[in-house]
Amino acid sequence: MTYIENIFICLAIPMFLSLFFTKGSTRTYTIFVIAGMGMCLLSAYVNSFFMGLYRADIMITAIEITPFCEEVMKLLPLLFFILIFEPDKKDLPAAAIVIAIGFATFENVCYLTENGAENFSFLLIRGCSAGALHFLCGIFIGYSVSCEFNNFWLTLTGTIGALGACIGFHAIYNLLITAMGIWRSAGYFFPSVLIIILFVAKRLLPKLMASVK
Repeated sequence: MTYIENIFICLAIPMFLSLFFTKGSTRTYTIFVIAGMGMCLLSAYVNSFFMGLYRADIMITAIEITPFCEEVMKLLPLLFFILIFEPDKKDLPAAAIVIAIGFATFENVCYLTENGAENFSFLLIRGCSAGALHFLCGIFIGYSVSCEFNNFWLTLTGTIGALGACIGFHAIYNLLITAMGIWRSAGYFFPSVLIIILFVAKRLLPKLMASVK
């Protein structure tokens, strides 16, 4: 049995103590990392609750329940940040990404604690797949919300749409890695390929817009 609460306390206490000696963006991003890890911890309970409520097996939980619960939980700290602190829209992508990194880090630490760290190649693949998936969703939701930030109704509908896309990405990834053969291999590379596409689009889009003008 993995006592994930104890793991969270062990990881979060040094970060929490650092808040008393840091300020500015360093303190803010540390809080977001802690929030991301906390959402990962809470999502484990939420997943277990709905798994028991619907009497779902592991396969159904991974494909239908986990993507929804985890993506919603990751969005909550970002919404709190937006509604309470009213940040500049340029700060939203970094906030969403750091929350996702905290979530992915805690998830990977729990996986290492339960399964060990002997198989380096598999752990590298996991970091480039499961870890990259959360990073991908953080990028997508952060930039989506920041683009729609100036209009309330556009922000609301756009956030719901971006959340739905992230849930879809997550569900597709879980579906692929539960398959066999080439589909599982495709699932491992699916998040990283999309991240590369987003990075290229981010670099090329301003140049294309400038050339059009």
